[in-house]
Amino acid sequence: MRVVTFVRELQDLLGEERVLADPLRRHVYGKDGGIRRGDVAVVTLPATVGEVAEIVRIASRHAIPVVPRGAGTGLAGGAVPTSPSLVVSLTRLTEIEVDVESSTAWVGAGVLNLDLSKHTAAFGLHFAPDPSSQAACTIGGNVANNSGGPHCLAEGSTVNHVLAVELVTAAGEVLMLGADAPDPVGLDLRGIVVGSEGTLGIVTRVLVKLTPNPPAARTLLAAFDRVEDAAATVSGIIAEGIVPAALEMMDQPMTIAVERFVGAGFPTDAAAVLLAEVTGHPAAVAAEAELVRAVAESNHATRIRVAADQAERDLLWKGRKAAFGAVAQLAPDYYLHDTVVPRTKLVEVLAQVYDIADRYDLAIMNVFHAGDGNLHPLMAFDASQEGVLDRVHAAADEVARVCVAAGGSLSGEHGIGLEKRDLMPLVFSEADLDAQARLVEAFDPDRLFNPDKVLPTGSRCFDMGRPVPEGIWI
Repeated sequence: MRVVTFVRELQDLLGEERVLADPLRRHVYGKDGGIRRGDVAVVTLPATVGEVAEIVRIASRHAIPVVPRGAGTGLAGGAVPTSPSLVVSLTRLTEIEVDVESSTAWVGAGVLNLDLSKHTAAFGLHFAPDPSSQAACTIGGNVANNSGGPHCLAEGSTVNHVLAVELVTAAGEVLMLGADAPDPVGLDLRGIVVGSEGTLGIVTRVLVKLTPNPPAARTLLAAFDRVEDAAATVSGIIAEGIVPAALEMMDQPMTIAVERFVGAGFPTDAAAVLLAEVTGHPAAVAAEAELVRAVAESNHATRIRVAADQAERDLLWKGRKAAFGAVAQLAPDYYLHDTVVPRTKLVEVLAQVYDIADRYDLAIMNVFHAGDGNLHPLMAFDASQEGVLDRVHAAADEVARVCVAAGGSLSGEHGIGLEKRDLMPLVFSEADLDAQARLVEAFDPDRLFNPDKVLPTGSRCFDMGRPVPEGIWI
């Protein structure tokens, strides 16, 4: 009876068409872009912040966990419920209000990342963070995970481009955190919410900074017979005082998969390819591009290609951003890691990643934001094969430990979610975890939002787990 009452209250608010309670639709929302699946009690599709606030109040009265969700492109299980939960899909919050004079925009959480830049192109502006999934991922999801992308080397990740957020709290209140000023007085609660993975509240709107489109850009592709030479080129470029707009690397297995998928002209006989882009004033761009070329040549690049025009530049970037989709040619499933290591440890860690793949008998390929050491080792596999998922999880765990041991961190842009939650003690002390748990408690004392994510059980002095409410299966 309790379940019926809960669903009826949601339907009274949104109508039956925006409350998804049938088994098939709940099944669809039980998974994100990763490999885990969770239990969904019901899905709601609000279109206004007022509706989101009322949904939260209803869920709170019924003691049902709430999991915010964007487009479901996340790879760490951040939008996957750990117990039967209410999933709040924010994809209908799609308003965009641009202030050209201040180069800012209020953006609904459901706006697609690429759509925002398309919308602002007429004003000569764009949103700098550009995840590979930017054609599908939402701004709300970017805020949840502090997403990055190839062009965040010079510009910074999402947190550097968010001025304020509109947040629905566990009490169903609507708060504005941050301001249009770049450095407002008081606690930086905006910075706390960005990257919190939906554990502190539901972000419904975001005030973002927009970046002027560069007057000139030049994209270079360099091929190498050794991964070590490509990595040395990355360090050499930075040592010359250049911070390119982007500096990406792919190993040979990934390059082959991408070239078969896109046909961008990547050399498949190279051990590694490096994609570098410099932007700015035309004269400066020309000079920096020549310097990048010189560094690559000094590190034994076997060939260097400079994109002749915008069409060729777009094709090269299409190849890089299609890397994850290209894996579908090899296997029906993949597991993608998101760890960070110092640039000087790239070669050392990559060798260990290959060794781990061999020991666990897994196909692995690598693509990474080489400029900031953000690795994306990708394991391709068939989940229907007995025991393969156990090997994948064991290998992924070992890769994370290797990266942390090299002085790195657990995530650069994908978040912690479920996948790396229990590895948090590798990086954070008991005191660190307790402080983070206290922060969550201050925002959400009853752990209504996205429970069991990011922080492992026991992070606080007591068990942070939330008991599964009885009788909420539909």
